[in-house]
Amino acid sequence: MTSKGAAMTLQEKVGAMDFHGYKTWYRVVGEPSAHKLPLLAIHGGPGNTHYYLRSLDELARRYGRQVIYYDQVGCGNSTPLANPQEEASAQLFEEELVCLREHLGLDQCHLLGQSWGGMLALQYATHHPKGVASMVIASSPASLDLWLEEALRLRSYLPKEMEAALAQADRDGDYERPEVKAASDLYYRRHVSLVPEDQRPNNLRRPIPNPHGDEVYHIMQGMSEFVVTGKLSHWSVVDELPSITIPTLVTSGNADESTPLISKQIVDGIPNARWELLRGTHCVHLEIPETYNALVEDFLSEHDPA
Repeated sequence: MTSKGAAMTLQEKVGAMDFHGYKTWYRVVGEPSAHKLPLLAIHGGPGNTHYYLRSLDELARRYGRQVIYYDQVGCGNSTPLANPQEEASAQLFEEELVCLREHLGLDQCHLLGQSWGGMLALQYATHHPKGVASMVIASSPASLDLWLEEALRLRSYLPKEMEAALAQADRDGDYERPEVKAASDLYYRRHVSLVPEDQRPNNLRRPIPNPHGDEVYHIMQGMSEFVVTGKLSHWSVVDELPSITIPTLVTSGNADESTPLISKQIVDGIPNARWELLRGTHCVHLEIPETYNALVEDFLSEHDPA
């Protein structure tokens, strides 16, 4: 693993990019380095914010690597979409990523995408590989059909009454019943995050509500983890994976809802990919941050300029 240097004073700045009449908010942590390319971090959801990825700040603080975050349009600190049902799409978010790199002058950089962010990174890499030195795909699928199959398999291991409650909610759309919430909470504790948001350090919590992002999630994904009724239904880049030549690190947790079968599909498809299975869940980067950040920094360093 990369040896730890003395922790550095963290420099940061925030800004906004004009995008289709909206503002895409971003945060830059650390200073540029002649020897380390910046890392552009892509949050999940769709509809989440960058806050839960801020544990990657340590790459700037400890290792001197600049890290750039942004809230996708319609989410968090960025402008809500006026008509999300019409505007929100995988293509929109891919275009936003293209524009953000241009806006920030990131001719060369690394990418890290977590969950939906990794899906977006994979899609982006098939169309815009130029200047991407390496890519970390963190707990992400290449096929939502496989993701759904695995989610239903994991759900089947819940107590039978809880599995039945979740299945009933997917049929009738009522996710507010106490038994449904209890079943969802157990699934999330097992497979999504061992560190609930209200137990995270303040810098990793969303300081503002994110209702517009929730709407983006419902439009893109659907109402639950176990049905994909939104615009991402049947989303897949499996056939495009062999064309990706970017060095790729796939990470996931051993209890992750992004199961080993999901990660294996990506590693088998991308010619220059490797996989690290860690002890944790979908948010393993929050659960073992020191180990995770050292792993990522080692990989990125392999693909920095000589």
